[in-house]
Amino acid sequence: MDIIFGRNRKEQQEPVRAKVTGKIPAWLQGTLLRNGPGMHTVGESRYNHWFDGLALLHSFTIRDGEVYYRSKYLRSDTYNANIEANRIVVSEFGTMAYPDPCKNIFSKAFSYLSHTIPDFTDNCLINIMKCGEDFYATSETNYIRKINPQTLETLEKVDYRKYVAVNLATSHPHYDEAGNVLNMGTSIVEKGKTKYVIFKIPATVPEGKKQGKSPWKHTEVFCSIPSRSLLSPSYYHSFGVTKNYVIFLEQPFRLDILKMATAYIRRMSWASCLAFHREEKTYIHIIDQKTRQPVQTKFYTDAMVVFHHVNAYEEDGCIVFDVIAYEDNSLYQLFYLANLNQDFKENSRLTSVPTLRRFAVPLHVDKNAEVGSNLIKVASTTATALKEEDGQVYCQPEFLYEGLELPRVNYAHNGKQYRYVFAAGVQWSPIPTKIIKYDILTKSSLKWREDDCWPAEPLFVPAPGAKDEDDGVILSAIVSTDPQKLPFLLILDAKSFTELARASVDVDMHMDLHGLFITDMDWDTKKQAASEEQRDRVSDCHGAPLT
Repeated sequence: MDIIFGRNRKEQQEPVRAKVTGKIPAWLQGTLLRNGPGMHTVGESRYNHWFDGLALLHSFTIRDGEVYYRSKYLRSDTYNANIEANRIVVSEFGTMAYPDPCKNIFSKAFSYLSHTIPDFTDNCLINIMKCGEDFYATSETNYIRKINPQTLETLEKVDYRKYVAVNLATSHPHYDEAGNVLNMGTSIVEKGKTKYVIFKIPATVPEGKKQGKSPWKHTEVFCSIPSRSLLSPSYYHSFGVTKNYVIFLEQPFRLDILKMATAYIRRMSWASCLAFHREEKTYIHIIDQKTRQPVQTKFYTDAMVVFHHVNAYEEDGCIVFDVIAYEDNSLYQLFYLANLNQDFKENSRLTSVPTLRRFAVPLHVDKNAEVGSNLIKVASTTATALKEEDGQVYCQPEFLYEGLELPRVNYAHNGKQYRYVFAAGVQWSPIPTKIIKYDILTKSSLKWREDDCWPAEPLFVPAPGAKDEDDGVILSAIVSTDPQKLPFLLILDAKSFTELARASVDVDMHMDLHGLFITDMDWDTKKQAASEEQRDRVSDCHGAPLT
């Protein structure tokens, strides 16, 4: 498994031309920009967890039927410090580092103990976020890094804490039609309170405000939700939105702040401070976007772990939302590098399969409804919401499909009624072996798979003027366990799920996590000119200069 996970990847800083087989649609013009861990060993030191690896950005630029690939490590402060020291000196979530082994550990720990939460890494390895005209590499800490999506150059570091009081933030923000960013993060023991903060970053400086200033300075807190526990807030990776509401799951997968504050001196990782409490409930918070207040009714469901929300929408007085859920937290445990070895198949069995679950929540609860009655009347789901004697509502999901992860939808349907989920197919192993298109309406699916191939998150790109939800293509970066098979960008017809083309590159490509597609409309004239200039310096997939 070192072929995929443990081996450091080489950068491909100058673009190389891929070998294209098949035919790329003429309308498909732009750049697929992806992010994920690429370096797990620095000098003689090694990270413990695959999610700890140093961020490696890579991109596929599609122009007139040709594809150009490049990759570059994010030059974060973390990367620079590690490379300069030739060992890991900045802690990641699963790996605690000790920068100065000669220094008295109690002296070093004192600075940690003086803060409830230590300063986190800026190794932003999870996703790419668009904010206005800029792009940022993101993780789940308070730091993000601005990048040049054309050259993959690392630019300035942004600290969320300068604009909103959060110590942690998701890597899965939402965007409205104007390009404004809606995200959420956790504020830990801020003024004696721990809370979940939903905040909005404007795409541009609001009218009437001083021009020339960064939109970041106009970040506003949208809503705050008190944590049910001051010193043990819920971990969450994403959240859901509809036109009028935000959906947040406060799940019993929690971070122990007291353990985190003393993790350094106890020589334990921050990941060891996370625990799943299967005997507890998962609370469903619904926030009204108009009043910016949580709905007063208390909704809950059984204990579960959700990393990815799929989509949500409003129907007949209810909110319907879909998530990928697990019965426990075994997924994170399986990605420790000690498990990703030659005995991978034996070590990597999940104790619960990721399942696409549909929940329905009534926006208005009839006070006269009988205790135990189902408050959901919509025809699109068999999910139930049962009124309890104390006024709380117990929500039970409809189980739609087993074996999905890394879900994506046509984003034009985000927050709206929709039909298709595009996802990576997994079963008892956390490693994707296929790409799946699931039809929620007919409960049917289409699949793409190929021997020895591991697909990344499938990303949907709509065709110009598309009328149907699945009118477009699916893009996925594919790596192989067969060293004789080159990695490639796969392009599928999203309707039929047949292969249109693939672009193979003779490079050291890594398995990534998340990303986005930048169309030519996202570039201004100056950026387009820079793009053309770059093409003059491109090499083909074997490193030979193009003529």
